[in-house]
Amino acid sequence: MVITDLLVRNADLYGDEISLIEISPELLEKQKITWKEYELVEPNPAPMYRRVITWRDFDNQANQFANLLLEKGIKKGDQVAILLMNCLEWLPIYFGILKTGAIAVPLNYRYTADEIKYCLDLAEVDALIFGPEFIGRIELISEQIPAVKIRLFVGEDCPSFAASYDKLAAGCSLTAPRIDLTEDDDAAIYFSSGTTGFPKAILHRHRSLMCACETEQNHHGQTREDNFLCIPPLYHTGAKMHWFGSLLAGSKAVLLRGVKPEWILDAVSREKITIVWLLVPWAQDILDAIERGELKLEDYELAQWRLMHIGAQPVPPSLIQRWKEVFPHHLYDTNYGLSESIGPGCVHLGVENIHKVGAIGKSGYNWETRIVDENGQPVPRGEVGELTVSGPGLMKCYYRDPAATEAVLKDGWLFTGDMARMDEDGFIFLVDRKKDVIISGGENIYPVQIEDFLRRHPAVKDVAVIGLPDRRVGEIAAAIIQIKPGLVCEEEDIIAFCKPLPRYKRPRKIIFDDVPRNPTGKIEKPKLREKYYGGNIVEVQTRY
Repeated sequence: MVITDLLVRNADLYGDEISLIEISPELLEKQKITWKEYELVEPNPAPMYRRVITWRDFDNQANQFANLLLEKGIKKGDQVAILLMNCLEWLPIYFGILKTGAIAVPLNYRYTADEIKYCLDLAEVDALIFGPEFIGRIELISEQIPAVKIRLFVGEDCPSFAASYDKLAAGCSLTAPRIDLTEDDDAAIYFSSGTTGFPKAILHRHRSLMCACETEQNHHGQTREDNFLCIPPLYHTGAKMHWFGSLLAGSKAVLLRGVKPEWILDAVSREKITIVWLLVPWAQDILDAIERGELKLEDYELAQWRLMHIGAQPVPPSLIQRWKEVFPHHLYDTNYGLSESIGPGCVHLGVENIHKVGAIGKSGYNWETRIVDENGQPVPRGEVGELTVSGPGLMKCYYRDPAATEAVLKDGWLFTGDMARMDEDGFIFLVDRKKDVIISGGENIYPVQIEDFLRRHPAVKDVAVIGLPDRRVGEIAAAIIQIKPGLVCEEEDIIAFCKPLPRYKRPRKIIFDDVPRNPTGKIEKPKLREKYYGGNIVEVQTRY
């Protein structure tokens, strides 16, 4: 079975039931319309605020786009890029590409024009479908991407260098194309987050997508009664692979365009959401807004919300402890994964293991894990080594980069680049990225440990620890600290707070600034390193 078969099944069994709901709270905010006005005023003052499609609509739209691509000359094995904000069209377009046997190539909506061109060239893209937010960027590179012969635009006022997806697809057949697909066929190219340089193109087969469906549904037990709130960008493996559990269960999902705490709780309340996947900053923003009295839980219907889970970056235990105090009835899970292992799920905590918060968990369903030394040999429990994973969701390769592929894929194991340890109960604790380890005076310092400690400070909203070059000890730990709005914190406060840490782990430099994160929640440490030393060795006055 391939993943498009699940969509066909859902259309057959649940055709008239809702599959996807798109909500755009900013439309109400711009028009200064309240929820009640939206629901009661006729004619509807914001008709695009809430859009819905059924499972039959979903499958029909996928078939129409597949047939449009085939008419345009796209064939099995070609590459079709998607450059869209989260919207109701995104997933039918994705599945339409898969139905042709072509390879879907989702692009990061934050890419600059040059980065878009780089990825289109690297993935050898034949067709591009994009939305109104990207007209300017595509126009800048339009003449530089001659290989992308097919350019389709989603929305009104189609630019001259593209054709209208809406008009062309509407005239195409609703019948599914007859393309033979197997789990061994290539399915999608996802790009690495680029937090360590230019993104790599990660090629996955159809079996990876099915692995994601099965792993996610096994971990979180989606049923037909569930409703999943999807907030992160669909171009990333994280959000979409969690939604794959809903696809397997035949349950509906809500695409929320926006991350404000009140928008999230409104959506959960009004759409009767049962499962929410959050990134660390969003969970913290919700808790902060509640603590400040800006949000009152009694204003929302939240009793049906059964599960909150987090992934995409290390999760501070202090954050989950705060969450459980505010939402004691919620099940909680930590998800760990990489785009190379088809997103989250190769390791997960498990909702039954809340007592182990702080660990990323154990091997996920269908997955195996090992922690190894520099020679690839397993290390004793309790010792730090590199986390490796193996399972049916592993990437096929880095597209057109055999050297990079060989460096991380060895005998069916993916070397993740994450340093970890396993406790006596078999739970894995993430220590840090291999490339982020700070070596100071011969001591290994793992930034995540310091970051987790500093997040316990009541005034700290976010923190990133990086190494700054130092002539004497090689590197010192510098903490970039983002303070919660309305609160005051001085360098002396942080220094005093860090006294319980071993001396070598205490940050030697304190910097108050915003902490940049990419759309999937990862701290963009290369930006911080460039900002604070730009590759130059610096002299730092240590204070303790």
